[in-house]
Amino acid sequence: MLCAVMTEKAGFRIGAEGVDVDAVAAQVEAAVAEKARRGAYDDPRLARARRADLLDLDSSEDLAAWYLDSLAEAARVDINDFEIHERRARFGRLLVAFKRLIWKMLRFYTYRLWSQQNQVNELLLAALETLERRSREKTADLEARLARLEGGAPPPCPPADE
Repeated sequence: MLCAVMTEKAGFRIGAEGVDVDAVAAQVEAAVAEKARRGAYDDPRLARARRADLLDLDSSEDLAAWYLDSLAEAARVDINDFEIHERRARFGRLLVAFKRLIWKMLRFYTYRLWSQQNQVNELLLAALETLERRSREKTADLEARLARLEGGAPPPCPPADE
């Protein structure tokens, strides 16, 4: 039977007959700690996201700049070779050799897909950056025009034709 109980410490607790929830939670925490020790969570984008407090950004312009910078970092798909590991001890070397063979057979096709994805990502990023820049410029122009109209200042003279 599954049950849920409210607690002060965690807010609520879920359990089931015959399941040691504390032991399961301890196993999960130990696995996360081990992965962190091995560097599984060391992706610079993850570290940057942890450091970025989006609620403290002063304006939507700051958020847009942060978001576009993050997109620029993440837009490129890494197409480099990677190390193939096998956790199972039994037949481990045979499985790694088989996986390497499969990778060699699929590498050309995979590289082609990754290259196409990189092109699409870069084009979309360039389009977003252009739209954001145009929007920023138009907003600045409209704010300047509004300030002139509210202040009664005459509009600037158009440039002289040469």
